[in-house]
Amino acid sequence: MGFSIAVAGKGGTGKTSLCGLTIRYLTEKKRGAVLAVDADANSNLNDVLGVKVHATVGKLRETSLEAVKSTAPRPGGMSMEQLFDYQIQQALIEAKGFDLLVMGRPEGSGCYCAANNIIRKYMDKLADNYPYTVMDNEAGLEHLSRRTTQDTDLLLIISDSSVRGVMTAGRIGELVKELNLNVKRVVLIVNRVQDGTSGDKSLLRAIEQQGVEFAGFVPADELIFDYDLNGKPLVQLPAGSKALTSYYAVLDKLIP
Repeated sequence: MGFSIAVAGKGGTGKTSLCGLTIRYLTEKKRGAVLAVDADANSNLNDVLGVKVHATVGKLRETSLEAVKSTAPRPGGMSMEQLFDYQIQQALIEAKGFDLLVMGRPEGSGCYCAANNIIRKYMDKLADNYPYTVMDNEAGLEHLSRRTTQDTDLLLIISDSSVRGVMTAGRIGELVKELNLNVKRVVLIVNRVQDGTSGDKSLLRAIEQQGVEFAGFVPADELIFDYDLNGKPLVQLPAGSKALTSYYAVLDKLIP
């Protein structure tokens, strides 16, 4: 069973950017194949990674739901699960060092129980084939809560450098406990920190009060702003990027 990482945080904290840099870190430092899962409804992890999306699990779920309802024979006499397995393989985006699977949103209404059960089972099976799995998550942790048969080894909760942002991150940590999720380690990372802010007493006090292990600060970086502005993949950041250097130092302490 591989090492699984989930990344969560409210919008605007740079959560997806750090998720992409986590994938880069694993491919560079650990050199093991990574399964990247974009479980955020606002799917843009592919932009950070510099790859294009041609299919989503949300769309496949629609197809699966129709197949459950249909009485027509399936191609080659395949079972429902075999058909979905085949479709998932087609949806995987293969890149250097990682494969990306985009969850997306369901399209349409109706009961998705049968299709969801297949997705949950297949995701667990798929993750077993990779040394590392990294999931970019919504703040609500909807997709993380569906991982009923696989533990999550590490949950990175990303906050901006405001007291309010840190408090929001703390509530995500509380939600993990309320949902009784199988998360072995939960840590808080404060991102986009301006010079001098890391020593602010109000911020440090807020971090201490959240009941979540604090892993470190990542400084604001003009290079990231420039890359985002020009639509350049963040995985192409130069090694000298101060955000990249600081974040790698944080991950060195967290990932075996």
